[in-house]
Parts: sequence; C-alpha cells; structure tokens
Amino acid sequence: MMTTIGCIADDYTGGTDVAAGLRRAGLRVALVFGVPTPDLSLPPCDAAVVAMKIRTAPVELASRHVATTYDWLTSQGVQRYYYKYCSTFDSTPEGNIGPITDLLLQLTGMQTSVICPSSPIHGRTVYQGHLFVGDRLLSESPLSSHPLTPMTDPDLVRFLGRQTAGRVALVSWPEVATGPSAVRDAVDRLDRSGVRHVVTDAISAGDLRTVATAMQDRSLLTGAAGLAEAWGQLVHDRLYDGEARRDGGAPPAPGTAGDEHSATLEDGSAGDTLVLAGSCSAATLGQVSEAKAAFPSYRLDPVRTPDPAQMLEEARAWLQAQASGRPRLIYSSATPAEREAAIAAMGSRTAEHLEDVLGALAVHAAAAGTRRFVVAGGETSGAVVSALGIRQVLVEDELEAGVPWCTTEGRRPLRLLLKSGNFGSSRLLIEAAP
Repeated sequence: MMTTIGCIADDYTGGTDVAAGLRRAGLRVALVFGVPTPDLSLPPCDAAVVAMKIRTAPVELASRHVATTYDWLTSQGVQRYYYKYCSTFDSTPEGNIGPITDLLLQLTGMQTSVICPSSPIHGRTVYQGHLFVGDRLLSESPLSSHPLTPMTDPDLVRFLGRQTAGRVALVSWPEVATGPSAVRDAVDRLDRSGVRHVVTDAISAGDLRTVATAMQDRSLLTGAAGLAEAWGQLVHDRLYDGEARRDGGAPPAPGTAGDEHSATLEDGSAGDTLVLAGSCSAATLGQVSEAKAAFPSYRLDPVRTPDPAQMLEEARAWLQAQASGRPRLIYSSATPAEREAAIAAMGSRTAEHLEDVLGALAVHAAAAGTRRFVVAGGETSGAVVSALGIRQVLVEDELEAGVPWCTTEGRRPLRLLLKSGNFGSSRLLIEAAP
C-alpha cells in the first residue's frame, strides 16, 4: 500500500485532530510525533500525519523542521501534502502559517495556496474572509486572550497578509455556493493575477466538499481538519471504490478500531487512567472542574511550590498514595489571574516548567503500570509524548469529534487521548476515564 496523503501538523493535538478527520473519511492513518528521523518507516497506511511543535517556534526553526519532514514524507512515497493549522488560525503576526505555507509552495512547486481553516463540526466557519467561532467573530471569542497567540483580528486576508510577502485574496461564499467549477475558475483567475494565497469561505461541510473537489488534484492544500476530511473522502473513493483500489482488502470503517491492534486497546484496567491537564482554555477549565468532582485530583500550584523539583516530588508522592484502578487527575490549568500569580512566583519559564513536571509524572505512572493517558492541551500533549519517548501511533476510534484514541505498537501498548485545549464537551475528561 502506498501512502497517498502526507500531512504536516503544527502541534500534537492538531495532529490527532486531522488524523481523526482522515480516519472518519475511511482512510488508514498513521500519526508520527516530532521531526521524523531517517530510520523511521511508516506502517501500511493511506495517510501519514506528522505532528510537530512548530506553531509558536521561531520561523527559522519551524521552517527547518518542515523541510526535513517534507523530505522524509517524500522518501516514504508521498506525493500530495496537507499543511494543518488550527481552525482558529492560531499564530502571531509574524507567523508561522504564512512562512510555512510559502515554504511548502516552494517545495511542491505550486504557485498558489488554498487557505481554509473552516471546521464546522467544531463551530469554526469562514464567511466574507472573517473567521467565526460559533456565532461570534474570532476576535470576540476566548481566543482573543490566548496567552501565546491572542487572536484579535478575524479578517484572514488582512491577518495572513502580515505574515507573508505574497498577495492574499478571497474566494467568497457566493462563488463557493455555485460549485467546484466556480471555485476552480476563481482560484485560477487569482493565480494568473499574481495572488499567492487564496482564502476560501466555507460555512458547512458541503462547502468544504466543494473546495476539496475543486482543488483535489493539487499537490498541496492547507487548512484545518475539516478540509482534510473532505479531501480524504475523495481520496478514499479513488482508493477503495474504483479501479485505483490498491490492497485488495476492505478499508476499516471510519471511527472504529482497525487491524490487529483492536485487540490490545483495552489492555489493563480502564479505570487505571491518568488525566494530565495543562491547557488554560475555557473549555479545559470547565472539563477540569467537572473531573475534580468525579475522581481524585491534584493541582500543580507554582505559588505554593515554586521549585519545579519539589513540585515534581510532591506530585509523585500524591500519585503513589492513590488507590490503583481508579482514574486520577493532575492539572496545572489555571485562570488568567492564577497564571499571573504563577509567573510572579516561578518566573517567565513557568509554562515550560509545568510541562516538564507533567511529562515526568507520565513517565512515573507508566513505569508503575498505567497504560491509559488522557492529556488536555497542545503543549502539554507534546511534553507528555516526548517524555514517554513515543514516536509513532495508530489512530483509532474517536471519543468526540477531533479527539481520537491513539495506540502505540508493541506487546504492551499505551493508549493515549490527546485533546486540544479548546475541544470537547464539559464531561469529556470524565468520559475518557470511566
């Protein structure tokens, strides 16, 4: 089986989100964490997602990692690429969405990119070039006060224009509503006029299907998980419903465990789950509040314990004192006022210190026999996966849209659920740790 789509995601939970979308499309999906090394090979899959921590990295470093990943995906036989960024377009005025898209255009030889962060399943839509979260403009949502990437401008054409020297233009919803031919003609017209980046409106899954159909033969698309899923559905139809079918076997049903790994998913007690929450988003704060009432919890508090080594020692002692076979929650999620107090106590590297502690606690728990980890927050997920030394997983069933379970390979697999800070219902953490 040849891997058809190679996806580069700008953080770890973004990687699980887009992998879930591709799996919903019916594709076999492998998820790789971090910049791949030459010795790493993909298992048989239709799509490969490489998740990296480049959303807020310096542009030069992020570009270097993307170029290396592109070369590795090419060595695995990939010829079509997808750049996945957040459906809330999280970035700074300097990047990295514009610079990375420019780089991928250069690497693929494409002249024009398609920019489509719409993800209606998560309430993110684009209309007249403006990004909405639910019924509010992005600038009026909680993302406007994000601690790393405050999104105060919902105009994607204007915002992206600050990140790139290339011209940015819009294909508006009336053209999208007309159908794939109208979108294709509009993009071609803008391409001929020298536009480098084309933002497309999309307010429904049908609109995403229209954009994907219009652009399906391109070697590069960019967007959130919504457009990737729509593109994946078209790829699935080619692979499994026609003469292009490659492996002679039926594809796994979307959203179900697949192949020989399904038998290992419940290895160990379902109750022996460690929940680690580091995101400070409103969604995660609500989920943590619900989880605290459901099972034992411990807060990492920099004001009380500003020394990271002592914080880790105390948290380990708490973890060891808990009865086995029950879910446990350790969290550093905090309100804006609590974050300010924490920085005053621990210093400017507070977030990094907390991530390191959460990662070390995951290692400690795994050594003690915990096989299931639920992690809330993109940066926290990166810290935990890196600390556990996980390089590659297979994507399995979703707990909620965009939040899939992932399973490591081997005789004693770990089962992971990595959740974007903004994703999920209020009871997600409880439902993940029955």
